Amino acid sequence: MTSPLPEQPNLDPALAAALRRDYERFADGLPPSIEDHLREYYRLDVGSEYGGRPIKNPFGKASGQLSLNLPQVRRDAEAGLGFVVLKTFIAQDAAGCQSMREWAIPETRMEVGPITGADGSEGWTVTWKGRGWYDTFDAYLKLFAESLGVARDAGMAVAPSVKYHLPGPGESEWNTGEYEYTTRRLLDVWQAHGPQSAMPIEKDFSPTLAGSDLAAQMATVLEWVRHVTGLIHRAAGDRSSAVGLKIFNARFDDEFQLEMLRAINGQSGIAERPEYLIYANRLFDPQREFHGARGAAYGGPDLSARNLRILARLRALEQAGELPVCRIPISATGNIESGRRAVEYLLRGASSFQMHTYFQLPDGEYRMRRGNKTERALHELYFNPERGLVAWLLHLRREFDWPAEWSVKRMAAFCADPANRLWAEHRPGLS
Repeated sequence: MTSPLPEQPNLDPALAAALRRDYERFADGLPPSIEDHLREYYRLDVGSEYGGRPIKNPFGKASGQLSLNLPQVRRDAEAGLGFVVLKTFIAQDAAGCQSMREWAIPETRMEVGPITGADGSEGWTVTWKGRGWYDTFDAYLKLFAESLGVARDAGMAVAPSVKYHLPGPGESEWNTGEYEYTTRRLLDVWQAHGPQSAMPIEKDFSPTLAGSDLAAQMATVLEWVRHVTGLIHRAAGDRSSAVGLKIFNARFDDEFQLEMLRAINGQSGIAERPEYLIYANRLFDPQREFHGARGAAYGGPDLSARNLRILARLRALEQAGELPVCRIPISATGNIESGRRAVEYLLRGASSFQMHTYFQLPDGEYRMRRGNKTERALHELYFNPERGLVAWLLHLRREFDWPAEWSVKRMAAFCADPANRLWAEHRPGLS
């Protein structure tokens, strides 16, 4: 896949020198407010949105093993993340029954290791046993409540993630009791902590579904993506929720990925349409072995290559009038290992960026000499003079004469709008 970006950012020499200085001096500790620093010294506004809510910056932690307890959330808030998505809870009904219980198993082992993509590029992936939250629902609600308190003081957004019942091939009944009980109890916590806005909630389509018999039929998957949003909205009743569908990489071809996006975007009723999308979580290899188990999800260069390819195709088809324009905000995930990679997703219309693996790399992969993994990751993501977000946003602003007052949210909206035909002509690699 051709990148729409050159090898090196084209920067004003004075700004390039300032960025190199910041990269070195912040290796000993980030500024108290990265956002204020970027506004003052670079005239950059990195504010964006997640789940219909404004966020101070576009970087977040994806649901997983790094967001399953309060100390983790607290460290992320103190480090300056824009948002955190909690570990995925396996929905239950009022009697405590979970139709997807096989996904609620403890993590017994997790490993970070290098991986080589099909194009020869090097990256990292995390492999683990275990899937969703395996403690009680009360424990999850307690984590959600405490996380909201910590996040409020730091100006960080927090969202729960839930895996609800999905009917298998040949089944027609949905376990609506799971949707109703789980959603309403989460909303109870949300409202108890005062937010007047809609509660963001991710509906997790786990990458392990790609290896399950549940995902054996295309028609079944399309039924899932067409119906789950409405079930969550109706479960919320007169209380407001912002549903984000976390799309998984099915084991079918690229055309089916586009068909899923078409099915979601084609919903006519407001209640049936999600407020945002998370595109797209990990790949699944049925032959991959991990500690005696065959079949495992993985990330790395092949994941970002596929995700960027699909989103580029989506935008090209919209531009050609062959698909209705998808105006649902996108939170990107998948091998976001640099600010440069985040900008590649932004050029395809993504307004926020979720990571998991990048917060777990060996210390030698980060330039920062102190601080926790979140701080070290943010230092690289922002200030790396060749691969950081600051460098590449300044590059785009210079290359396309974007106004200095544009936020990341505004940039993403511009890139997602097919009406910007002159802009589209300057997007090599996006068609």
